[in-house]
Amino acid sequence: MSETTFVRVCGLSELEDDTPKRVELDGTPVALVRTEGEVFAINDICSHANVSLSEGEVEDCAIECWLHGSSFDLRTGKPSGLPATRPVPVYPVKIEGDDVLVSVTQES
Repeated sequence: MSETTFVRVCGLSELEDDTPKRVELDGTPVALVRTEGEVFAINDICSHANVSLSEGEVEDCAIECWLHGSSFDLRTGKPSGLPATRPVPVYPVKIEGDDVLVSVTQES
C-alpha cells in the first residue's frame, strides 16, 4: 500500500468560490474548485476530449467541460451526461490553516 503524500498547491485565500484554478502536481494537471464551503481537486483533463476542465463553469458541485457540455461531479469525478462516459480522477484535499494540500498519489 503506497503512502498518501500531500503537497501544498496554494493558499485557501487564492481560491475564489466557483472559479476553478489549474495547478500541476508531479506532471498531473489538476483543477481546484472551492464551492459550497469545500475545496475539491479533480483531474483537469476531460475524459471525452483533451481539454482543460478548469476553463469550464462550476455549478451544483460539478464542473462543466466548456467544449461539449459534459459535467463532472467534483466529489466522484463521474460524468452526469453525454458525450463523456468515463469518470475523471478526483484527489484527496486537506486544508491546514490557509494551505490547500492535495495528494495525487492516491486517486479515488
